[in-house]
Amino acid sequence: MKDNKKALLKTAGIVAATAGTAYLLIGNIFYYITLTRSGMKNPYVKKVASGTKHKDEERLRLDAIKEEPKEWFDNVNKEKIIIKSTNSNKNLHADYLFPKTESDIFVLVIHGYTSSPRGMAMYAKKYHELGYNVILPSLNGHADSEQGTVTMGWCDRLDVIDWINFIVENYPKSKIVLHGESMGAATTMMTTGEELPSNVKVAVADCGYTSVWDIFSNKIEKSFKMHQFPTLYSASVVNKIYSGFDFKEASSIEQLKKSKTPTIFIHGDKDTFVPYEMLDKVYEAAACEKEKVTIKDSPHARNACANPELYWNSILNFISKYI
Repeated sequence: MKDNKKALLKTAGIVAATAGTAYLLIGNIFYYITLTRSGMKNPYVKKVASGTKHKDEERLRLDAIKEEPKEWFDNVNKEKIIIKSTNSNKNLHADYLFPKTESDIFVLVIHGYTSSPRGMAMYAKKYHELGYNVILPSLNGHADSEQGTVTMGWCDRLDVIDWINFIVENYPKSKIVLHGESMGAATTMMTTGEELPSNVKVAVADCGYTSVWDIFSNKIEKSFKMHQFPTLYSASVVNKIYSGFDFKEASSIEQLKKSKTPTIFIHGDKDTFVPYEMLDKVYEAAACEKEKVTIKDSPHARNACANPELYWNSILNFISKYI
């Protein structure tokens, strides 16, 4: 009888260990394909990250508009700058575009998932033409970053604070604007939930998501053909091990409840990558002075292309209230 009991317990232990290993393996697979440099190079992941798998004529037109300023970015006078992270032992990297004439206005232009400072050329060009200093950080796991993994804005918010402090230390009278797109918008919203210097005057959140859990939950079955359970739950545990936070903790909504930074929220009503419905959720959560703008017929991360007049007039009018 004792031998049978021991055998059952041993079998149960093996089954439990196997199940646990399989659970973590599933999470590791999702973590690898979505949150590592190597995984993001996968053509399918790139296609998913673009916001649509099938591009019609209008989407191709909008893409071409966004692509055009990249040649300007390649040739404009800029400098690579490096500062030390206070959150890790790594260096933080950014591209710095100097204004033609001296200005005390600085814009931190923050890119999205699988993008880069160069991918934000359209916004950098506009702010540069306005005569502002433009700094474009490389977020974790992207471009010049020394970090191998992506943190979807959560750890990036601390790096953005390092960039803010760098500006304030070198230019005490600076007035700072945060402008983020998609994951960069989530980074921006998450940053505004922290205690910031009074130099930070305003934020622009263009098509940002409510939380890391929510955006992955929205994508996991439709785009990655995986099930929310156990994949997302397991991946959140794996991310906690590797990056120090779980997906639900990384919440734009919870950060916005603490925000004191005036913020304009912008979203396209044809955005299915970061669902348009998230606009109202982040807007309603924000405790700061705020405004929201809907760009009609605009897909993900193409708002400045779909209606540049409404987009930029809304942003510049909002900024002018605080700077």
